[in-house]
Amino acid sequence: MAATSRNVEEIRNRVILEEFGVKNVHTTDFPGNYPGFQDCWDMKNFQKNFRIDVVRLDENNIEFDMVGIDAAIANAFRRILLAEVPTMAIEKVFIYNNTSIVQDEVLAHRLGLVPIKADPRLFEYKNIAEESGEQDASEIDTIQLHLKIKCSRNPRASKESSDPRELYLNHMVYSKDIKWDPLGNQADVFADCRIGAVHDDILIAQLRPGQELDVVMHCVKGIGKDHAKFSPVATASYRLLPDITLMEPVEGEKAERLKRCFSCGVIDLEDVHGKKVAKVVNSRLDTCSREVLRHEDLKNLVKLGRVRDHFIFTVESTGILPADVLMQEAIKVLMAKCQMFLNELSCAGTQ
Repeated sequence: MAATSRNVEEIRNRVILEEFGVKNVHTTDFPGNYPGFQDCWDMKNFQKNFRIDVVRLDENNIEFDMVGIDAAIANAFRRILLAEVPTMAIEKVFIYNNTSIVQDEVLAHRLGLVPIKADPRLFEYKNIAEESGEQDASEIDTIQLHLKIKCSRNPRASKESSDPRELYLNHMVYSKDIKWDPLGNQADVFADCRIGAVHDDILIAQLRPGQELDVVMHCVKGIGKDHAKFSPVATASYRLLPDITLMEPVEGEKAERLKRCFSCGVIDLEDVHGKKVAKVVNSRLDTCSREVLRHEDLKNLVKLGRVRDHFIFTVESTGILPADVLMQEAIKVLMAKCQMFLNELSCAGTQ
């Protein structure tokens, strides 16, 4: 039996959540698949339908809607944010003295994972294919940091005290103890910048009287697919916009139970002629748990879906760069990839 126009629109534009499965998962709006639909690529239609709406933005977090694209493009942005937007991170650790109980390898690993506040766009990539020493650092591709600290007894501590915070000085080594050593003209170039750890309260090691650390670190530019320490985001994810439709009016006790089946703020109750009637207020807040499908008397009263081309992005920066800047850099990376592909096609066409 031929599908109605309403069913065709649902298949094309909605992912349907059912009790035991998910329907319409794959994109089907390619040319010639549906009679009467012109699904050929058209730049004007894309420009008309595509939009980005910023919902929430602060220094380290951004939530925005990207509407009118395919899942492949949305996933490309996610993967680029995770693995291909460059940052500065500690790559070389020169340990001159480490008398703590933390082994040298563990200490170097912990230091490498400390996010470093430095704009990677102002540095070049360093060729680290060959082994390099401390003297091989350059101001254009390296940031030099040092950590020199020694624990001692507090002469002013009470004799009855057993609290290490009172008994010892410098017994907790934090990321704030990492200091920047400018190379070349870096002191002038970055006069207005604070180069160092993003967060001052990252615990690196604990010391006892007589123990000390003397470490020099080199930060270089890199990307997350080489090592996770270069990834500029804590999380970068997207989800499809939920779409909840009530198939018929739901009143009274059923409306109360229906409201409890969804996340807070999705369903509300309004008074209609003295009866409580359920209505969808904000489907965006739904987590798509499908709890309502466990209730025999409710599961046929509601249809759960997701809008196929409406992606809700959530990006949390590690603090190295603002979240909105990270998205701009991801777009530049994707543009560079597209240009490289076009260049390859041009070269192949001339051969």
